[in-house]
Amino acid sequence: MSTDPESAVSTTPAPEEASAPSAEAEQGPTFDSLGLSDSVLGAVKALGYETPSAIQAATIPSLLEGRDVVGLAQTGTGKTAAFALPVLSNLDIHQNAPQALVLAPTRELALQVCEAFERYAANLDGVRILPVYGGQGYGPQLTALRRGVHVVVGTPGRIMDHLEKGTLDLSQLRFLVLDEADEMLNMGFAEDVETILAETPEDKQVALFSATMPAQIRRLSKKYLRDAKEISVKAKTQTATNITQRYLMVSYPQKVDALTRILEVENFEGMIVFTRTKSETESLAEKLRARGFLATAINGDIAQNQREKTVNQLKDGSLDILVATDVAARGLDVERISHVVNYDLPTDVEAYVHRIGRTGRAGRTGDAISFVTPRERWLLRAIEKHTKAQPVQMQLPSVDEVNATRLSRFDDGITAALQEAERIEFFRDVVRHYVEEHDVPEVDVAAALAAVLHGEEPLLLDPEPAKPAYDDRRGRRDDRGGERGSDRGPRRETGTSRHTGQPLATYKIQVGKRHRVEPRQIVGAIANEGGLRRADFGNISIRNDFSLVELPADLAPETWKALESTRISGKLIELTEDSGGGPVRRSGGRFDKGGRPGSSSDSGERPRKPRQKRKFD
Repeated sequence: MSTDPESAVSTTPAPEEASAPSAEAEQGPTFDSLGLSDSVLGAVKALGYETPSAIQAATIPSLLEGRDVVGLAQTGTGKTAAFALPVLSNLDIHQNAPQALVLAPTRELALQVCEAFERYAANLDGVRILPVYGGQGYGPQLTALRRGVHVVVGTPGRIMDHLEKGTLDLSQLRFLVLDEADEMLNMGFAEDVETILAETPEDKQVALFSATMPAQIRRLSKKYLRDAKEISVKAKTQTATNITQRYLMVSYPQKVDALTRILEVENFEGMIVFTRTKSETESLAEKLRARGFLATAINGDIAQNQREKTVNQLKDGSLDILVATDVAARGLDVERISHVVNYDLPTDVEAYVHRIGRTGRAGRTGDAISFVTPRERWLLRAIEKHTKAQPVQMQLPSVDEVNATRLSRFDDGITAALQEAERIEFFRDVVRHYVEEHDVPEVDVAAALAAVLHGEEPLLLDPEPAKPAYDDRRGRRDDRGGERGSDRGPRRETGTSRHTGQPLATYKIQVGKRHRVEPRQIVGAIANEGGLRRADFGNISIRNDFSLVELPADLAPETWKALESTRISGKLIELTEDSGGGPVRRSGGRFDKGGRPGSSSDSGERPRKPRQKRKFD
């Protein structure tokens, strides 16, 4: 999960049990009743939230009391705010050494949590929050740590690196949060997590959040948490059955053009396009207006009177597209909205449910389209899992489809104009006069008038360039200059994945033993950057100057592009197809230490000296 900061706090009321009815029991608790500091409470209210989610209502008071907490809740239940708000309420701004450490399994989640902290700390002058994760240069992190930070949010591997370098001081730590603990351990971070816990003061307060409670998590909580309160909450993530859900696989640079084609081909009335940030709403709305669409932005900076004016324009049809953030769209109920587009896929499942619920109102049907980048496939799987719905993959509308739609609308415009008899009569006389004076066919005059009215922009898109033939045997474009080029050599399929059954091929990367690389770093870097799953990896063989990795034989162009800039141990991996290395063999019939697939989500982390394997007590 990497929850959008603006949607990290759910508005789903938490059910309450009480022996006697009360206003709070009937309506659920509010943030005012949880005991948050005035500054933090003010920031929450400024974001437009009033009612905490169930996990927030149950967790925040306990954390404010100083108790350790084990929170069992699915992704998308508002966990980020459940621990961020009480931590911020108890921070000592005058202490520069880190007071809170949040461990997260992936860089995406670490960044999301950091952004959420910053948003909730809007009224706390001087609070410094630092994301620490693999794949990012050490320079900015070291500079920030020397200057002093209050909250560190990071992945276990990079936190371990800083501890070994002596650049991260946890001696004054007061709060420790383990977010998505089960996922962290599943990815092979168990030893790192224990080592980090051992480096922290014994009197710290610990909050552990996990979607499940396997035996390993249970043992961890008993060993490192004191008299912890266990809180279990299930997310309400069911989506409406009258909303058609689709998704489009698209790279980030293609999003604007993809959205433009969809807007041209889809038959929509009103539409909300959701982005992750306020600045993105403004820039995207401007780009859409430049392409001739009636679009405007709405975000948290928009004044209430302007918001009301914009919503009324959407209702009366003088505006077709609203580009919005989650906060700005809360409470928006316009029957005319037929489509919702997740331009930036939300990383909070409840935010997804809330977004697509803006369409299909009053018993009508609705359409929801989500843009999914290669790195966000895991988010799509999380949404499918928790909503029990499976969005259908759609294809980008082709040039022919866009052109057919444009010609159809051009015809419709002519047909509509012909219905206005009085206006047409005047222009008919004008055209007749021109034909008689210049002896030009009427059809040529009509074409000239259409060209004048349409302007310089071509009516139709240029044809798409022909794609080279696809060779199913090798799973690649087979002519020179094709989709992935022909300089990588022929791909040699080496078998099938025992997890997925898909064909595997051997790939070569330019990092090996002399770079002190481990299999788990290879898996973490390639999976994180290329949007792959742990199940997509086959065998890994680390040689002196390079390594051989079995990956799917049909790597998507987006994956190749994403991996061009991937580094391990600070060195570009330079992924190529291996043309002569033969099948990958495991040394000794197994991976090296720490090398089972999927053991790390960090990339670019400095390899560490082997440590003695420790088990949970």
